[in-house]
Amino acid sequence: MSRWLLTGGAGYIGSHVAVELLASGRDVVIVDDLSTGFAARIADSAAFVEGSVQDTKLLAKVMRERDIDGVVHLAAKKAVGESVERPLYYYRENVDGVLAVLAAMNEAGVNKIVYSSSAAAYGEPAVGEVAEDEPTVPTSPYGETKLIGEWMVRAQAESQRLAGSGLANVSLRYFNVAGAGSDLLGDTSVANLIPMALRATTSDKRPMIFGTDYPTPDGTCIRDYIHVVDLARSHVAAAELCERDSQGQLSELFNVGRGSGSSVREVLAMVSEVLGYDVDPQDVERRQGDPAVLVARTEKIERVLGWKAELDLRDMVQSAWSAWPHAVSLRA
Repeated sequence: MSRWLLTGGAGYIGSHVAVELLASGRDVVIVDDLSTGFAARIADSAAFVEGSVQDTKLLAKVMRERDIDGVVHLAAKKAVGESVERPLYYYRENVDGVLAVLAAMNEAGVNKIVYSSSAAAYGEPAVGEVAEDEPTVPTSPYGETKLIGEWMVRAQAESQRLAGSGLANVSLRYFNVAGAGSDLLGDTSVANLIPMALRATTSDKRPMIFGTDYPTPDGTCIRDYIHVVDLARSHVAAAELCERDSQGQLSELFNVGRGSGSSVREVLAMVSEVLGYDVDPQDVERRQGDPAVLVARTEKIERVLGWKAELDLRDMVQSAWSAWPHAVSLRA
């Protein structure tokens, strides 16, 4: 079976991707600098190398010595608000990271990559439900860095194709990821809605709703929430697609979502239902860069990869709540 290098495999999403890749029978080598990830999340049967994703020499060395067949590149900074406050930091971390990974792959002769992108690449689309060919006009530096990463992957693939070597590539535009695959792999993020709500309510505080005057039925933003386990399984399907392309000609882009949206108030209502009491949110001003509605159209990924999300919002909230005590202990 093939062996995949996974950058950011000690993070929230990365640890779930590692579990699913290993469950599929593939070998996994994780590279993570543990700046936001946790060693406790690293799967026991995965090899681990501590180091920076921007270290081209290290990445190329690992790829050669471990006989890597493909790369799943997740490692990146991902908070929209923080990216507005620290744009240069996000460009350095995210864009330079993609550059180093692609350079190392070229040096080591690795010709398959699954790239972690984001629905933030769409910005504020004219339609609420977006297909992959919707115009991309990001409204945050974070979204810009993810879109630039897509461009870099495609440009390098075209360059290698013209040179006769090829680079099979799949970019996955994530929508809003939530939930946990086990109690040991909960989301510790300070920026995602469900952990924000859990953190507030367990600290005798009120979760915040950023903006209540959007043109939506209840005035709050609508997003497509996807369970992290479903998301992780989409990476296995993408890796399989890359593996079937021996010539390195594949170049694909997919939305990864459930294809349906939930408003912020609806999510918080589900949190209240799961916890058994009203979380009583407080309304505050909008955040810069938040579109009113952003929901995935998923026909393409269902047709090409045969992948479809199976878990719903209740699954996300219940699993996040079950994993919450361990997530809190990781951040302590």
